[in-house]
Amino acid sequence: MVSYMSALLYGVGGIVVAGMALLVAFQEKLVYVPVLPGLTKSYPMTPARLRLLYEDVWLTSSDGVSLHAWFIKLFPECQGPTIIFFQENAGNIAHRLEMVRIMLQRLQCNVFLLSYRGYGASEGFPSQHGIIKDAQAALDHLVQRTDIDTSKIVVFGRSLGGAVGAVLTKNNPDKVSALILENTFTSILDMAGVLLPFLKWFIGKSNAKGPRLLNFLVRSPWSTIDIISEIKQPILFLSGLQDEMVPPAHMEMLYAKAATHNRQCLFVDFPTGMHMDTWLAGGDRYWRTIKEFIENSVPNKKDEDSSREGKFWISCSSNSFAASNIKYQLLSSHDSGFAYLCSIFLFFALVLPIWWSEPLRPKASCDCPPLCLFRAFLLGKLPGDEKV
Repeated sequence: MVSYMSALLYGVGGIVVAGMALLVAFQEKLVYVPVLPGLTKSYPMTPARLRLLYEDVWLTSSDGVSLHAWFIKLFPECQGPTIIFFQENAGNIAHRLEMVRIMLQRLQCNVFLLSYRGYGASEGFPSQHGIIKDAQAALDHLVQRTDIDTSKIVVFGRSLGGAVGAVLTKNNPDKVSALILENTFTSILDMAGVLLPFLKWFIGKSNAKGPRLLNFLVRSPWSTIDIISEIKQPILFLSGLQDEMVPPAHMEMLYAKAATHNRQCLFVDFPTGMHMDTWLAGGDRYWRTIKEFIENSVPNKKDEDSSREGKFWISCSSNSFAASNIKYQLLSSHDSGFAYLCSIFLFFALVLPIWWSEPLRPKASCDCPPLCLFRAFLLGKLPGDEKV
């Protein structure tokens, strides 16, 4: 019995030690895969291959790392939404160009594609601390541009990109209008137990089954579940139910956590969507969902201007329209001419009959025939009936 227990303890200890060694030595390689097997780090193509209008953008992060990005515009003067797209953990931004081409047309938007440090043409080595700085540099660049509507910046992240986007959105409530998450995990700690099942007893955030002995070793935890409830902007959750990498339950947990603190959350699932192809499997419904979300969530500058001129909102509730908002529009400045005409008409219709009433009417002949005629019309009398 003693030998059996000793063997069991040695076995458990060996697993823990092996897990610690794997996490310490290879965790960045497990989380970040800038180069796909059999390919090179360089871009296999540029947006020019797809005849997209773009510019190469070079940024410098706050810690001095040189970063590369593509800013792709629908057309030169496009004032539609600008989407910062944060990619998954593998490959580079060139592998997302076909999706971006469709995104431009379906959403009538601009798209900013950032290469994380260590990816594509960007320098440095990927880490959570560094990529957060990279994302901030991208946003800071966009808000300084004069050729886009900076009030319409939307963050869109898929998988790892969702974790990046969630941090950026939380940190910039005044710069980011809305957040879109697609097939994003709750945390790397939870994903470690998914990818390495033998570690699930010793590592995890939301679903750990035992003592979390290895959590402190993770340098890039990307714990979206811990920050999602702090995001105040509208959030769209897109979940592929056939996701073979990130369990769909992760997206459900993120939505449940966010919705308890944010009433502007929307969850949409796609029954045939896998981790990387939900945008294909979802078809027209996928793009229509995103377009409607952006239209409902991103402010329209023209609407905002007119609201300052003369709009107010009344919030009401009833049995059939609980907690709904009803918008009432007052006459705005472009209707002022019509308002003046109404005022003149009201003056003649209400004031003159009182002033020209029987007790006040002068007994002498009328000195102003047009006014007499108008008074007769208001009183329903013909001019010939008057005794003047």
